[in-house]
Amino acid sequence: MDVYSIINSIKPEELPSPPPVNDHAGLVVFTALKGYPELAADHLLNPQIKGKLVEVLGSITRQLNLEFVKSSNYVDEKERIKIRALAYNVLIEIALNLLGLERVWAGFSDDESEKALKIIKETVKSWEELERAKYEKPVIAHAVVKTKIKDMRKVLSSKPKREGMVAAIGQDVERKISENTPIEDFIEAMRVEIKNNIYYIMSKEGICRFGNDYAIGLRWLRRLGYVQVSTNPVLAAVAYDDDPDLWEKFKEYLRKHPELLENPDAKADELAMAATMVALWPNMEVFRPVAYLKNFTDGMISYQLNPNVADSVKGSLEDALKIYSATQEYFSKYDEYLLWGWPTYIERGRPNIVFKVAGSSPAAIDITRELETLGIGTNNTVTFTVAQEASLILAKMEGMAKAAKRGIRTTKVYETNMGGRLEDHLREVVAANYIRKALEKVDNKIRALANLAEKLGITVESLEGEWRGASGWGYDIVARTLEEKINLLASRQYIRPLNKEVFAEFLAEIGLFEAKDKALRELERKEKIIGYAGTLVAQRVWWIFFSPENRNKWIAYLVSRYNLDPEKAEEILNNIDVLPASKRKPSDTYLTLARNNMTNTEFPDHQLNVVKMSQEPGFKLSNYEDAIAIKHDPEILRELFKMEDFRKAYELTEDLARILSEVGIEVKDMGTNGLKPDEWATFGSTVKTMTGFTEGYNKFREKVVDVAKEVAKEIVKKAVSVS
Repeated sequence: MDVYSIINSIKPEELPSPPPVNDHAGLVVFTALKGYPELAADHLLNPQIKGKLVEVLGSITRQLNLEFVKSSNYVDEKERIKIRALAYNVLIEIALNLLGLERVWAGFSDDESEKALKIIKETVKSWEELERAKYEKPVIAHAVVKTKIKDMRKVLSSKPKREGMVAAIGQDVERKISENTPIEDFIEAMRVEIKNNIYYIMSKEGICRFGNDYAIGLRWLRRLGYVQVSTNPVLAAVAYDDDPDLWEKFKEYLRKHPELLENPDAKADELAMAATMVALWPNMEVFRPVAYLKNFTDGMISYQLNPNVADSVKGSLEDALKIYSATQEYFSKYDEYLLWGWPTYIERGRPNIVFKVAGSSPAAIDITRELETLGIGTNNTVTFTVAQEASLILAKMEGMAKAAKRGIRTTKVYETNMGGRLEDHLREVVAANYIRKALEKVDNKIRALANLAEKLGITVESLEGEWRGASGWGYDIVARTLEEKINLLASRQYIRPLNKEVFAEFLAEIGLFEAKDKALRELERKEKIIGYAGTLVAQRVWWIFFSPENRNKWIAYLVSRYNLDPEKAEEILNNIDVLPASKRKPSDTYLTLARNNMTNTEFPDHQLNVVKMSQEPGFKLSNYEDAIAIKHDPEILRELFKMEDFRKAYELTEDLARILSEVGIEVKDMGTNGLKPDEWATFGSTVKTMTGFTEGYNKFREKVVDVAKEVAKEIVKKAVSVS
């Protein structure tokens, strides 16, 4: 029999409400054997079990062992494989929780955790022995480990040219699995991977918080201390590409909600919302224990609102409330199992979700404020400038203060700093300027430009006709005029980094530089300078609100402005984190580390690069502690200030300068030529990002509608055959 295929075909059964159990061990065993080993394991992350974990685990292994042994007499071999696979699975999940930082958050000591791990290893060893007696090898144990590794290797699997950290860990672990003791080998290999990982070390030592800028692979990251996930429509679509099983889950959801299948074209946005929720609910499940163990100061999932209504206060609020209500209904039942045995005064069902509100227009200020007033957290995105981020943090403070005065507990919220996308835009501006200057030196500008285009990989069918190419921002560019063609070539798709050899050759051959090596040196210098732009914006925002010299000023402001108790004011300030995102190089993470009010969100391949940098000779983590406060070479800032869009990104507005002065922040040298709210929509990074997000959302929506039509036809066909 194909044991692996049988295990992969296991479908969870419906969980009854309320749970039909009397104790923790009974709940774990019942939930695991119903097909929810992850939920069963997470149930044990309960501070009340501290000091009793070994006793509870002993009861769990006793009951599971009975089921494992009893299954030897089953006539149905598929049922035997299912029971044994789920038993192995739940013990693996418990073991991984005890190896990761979850054990610290739940309050389990190292000694208690090690005793529990010893019990698990002894139990699975005896089960593997039973398997060998029947099959000669522990085939079910092997297949279970294979499913775990396959899950790890899903991350970025739809992008074979890129490798993510979790997938790389899976490859390393796979090499260490033996024929004889696969479960113990897997657990011990994961122990080594977790303990030696730089993210685990940084998280454990409180050097910074970390989140995932991707929609799958999250349980593995949680063990390393990750406490957040940030997604957008593009990433939701990628999750379905990486894990096609999600489409089956979405189809199952549609079968249970036939009202969505009536005229799918008219319900396109509603269907896209449902498909995104199906992808994100597992994310919320992963971080649900974190949210409760940390009193909602971590464990939040970011859900980006429909970019087509990003500039509509009414439309965005309506979407947010629909999603929030559906999520609350979903987790009210989920929490019956996760939080069984927790004190009844702890609120069940509250979504561990924050809504990504795009800073693409002044409407973002009102949307942010109104959601926070309701006790619904926000994560502002499409934010690249100090003025944007400071304005939206002020809106968060106002909304959170109103909620707190009504007794609503605030949650962790975020202010994204899309530093890499700011740098991409600045690089494009610089590259386009170089191309324009070079073309001034030639008579046949379009021919010279076409020569460069072909070297960059752009097919030019007609010099004077349309040129087409990817932008690198998630959409294609159609260029007709000379200026449009210059911008196409300068886009991040073709000239990133700036010191690309073919670009240096072009500039030297055309005479803008004396030689290619001189061009390369100058382009490399410019690239390095541009690479600090996003970090400098993040530094300034963090310094304004969260630095030691300014924190108490903001607490005093919140107390005075909103008539809050100092404790509530401090809670609000503590619950706002800067979220550096869109990283392009490992230093983007290391240079934005901070022990307070900072969560770095990481893309899978970026995570791997951060790990690799930590393994380089001479690397010292101590060099980066509180790196957010490092003073960089003033020459970098002087060079960046030659770029108008960087000045807009780095300086304040007059209104912000006035407010900050009233708070007591020193603004004398911060400038007032920053991006004003009515300019947010036209800023280069905003235009490019929103175009890509909107196109990505629309493509995903089209696919979702097609799937809905497919399910609708299937239901009609089934009804006809029955009649």
